[in-house]
Amino acid sequence: MSAESNEIKAATTLTKYERIPLLSWSHYVFLMGINNEAERQFYETESFELNWSFRELKRQFNSSLYERLALSRDKKKVRQLATKGQIIEHPHDFLKEPLVLEFLQLKEYPEYTETDLEKAIIDKLQEFMMELGKGFLFEARQKRISFDDKHHHIDLSFYNRLLKCFVLIDLKIGELTHEDLGQMQMYVNYYDRFIKDNDENQTIGIVLCKKKSEALVEITLPIENKQIFASKYQLYLPNKKQLKQILEDYDDVE
Repeated sequence: MSAESNEIKAATTLTKYERIPLLSWSHYVFLMGINNEAERQFYETESFELNWSFRELKRQFNSSLYERLALSRDKKKVRQLATKGQIIEHPHDFLKEPLVLEFLQLKEYPEYTETDLEKAIIDKLQEFMMELGKGFLFEARQKRISFDDKHHHIDLSFYNRLLKCFVLIDLKIGELTHEDLGQMQMYVNYYDRFIKDNDENQTIGIVLCKKKSEALVEITLPIENKQIFASKYQLYLPNKKQLKQILEDYDDVE
């Protein structure tokens, strides 16, 4: 084993108290200002594991990453967020509601188009992938697939090395429709049948939309669906106080 491998292994086995010196003083001062212990532990763990700069730590905190992830999980996994950070084992593990894209600096609809949204994401691709979560690699923009002498284009195509699967994203600036979900199902089926290797996991498809009806999603998709998801996005930082209240109400439910 190389010296570099030994250093990486040693770093990843540090206790949470041994990790603190590896963060900057600015990180430490900011973390101490977070009153909720579970939330503070989460941001400490993620800062270390993902090598967040101080600026990125502040951005993730202001985007209410902890609350957004917590509200997308059951109570057991909420507790795991504090002790282990974000763990990616299943497709729904990297989902968060909503996806916060304030860094795109786009004005609210109807002043932008889907093309504008896509271009803004490409221009801020690193920030977008950090908002998506861990393990993402960019594959293509407007990925073309063809059959029956017709061409179809997938807005964004990624690969997640932790889940070992392709992740396809279609952008919608309006309200989600059942046609949007059906179109994504077609893209996912194509990738699973003609692009992914046998040792790779099934493709995941995400329709990123401005508005959605949970009832529409549940009725349109199969009960055991594990591949197609609809996620909302917003172009501004969320109201952290409101999200905390929703999370507290969620914790009170038996």
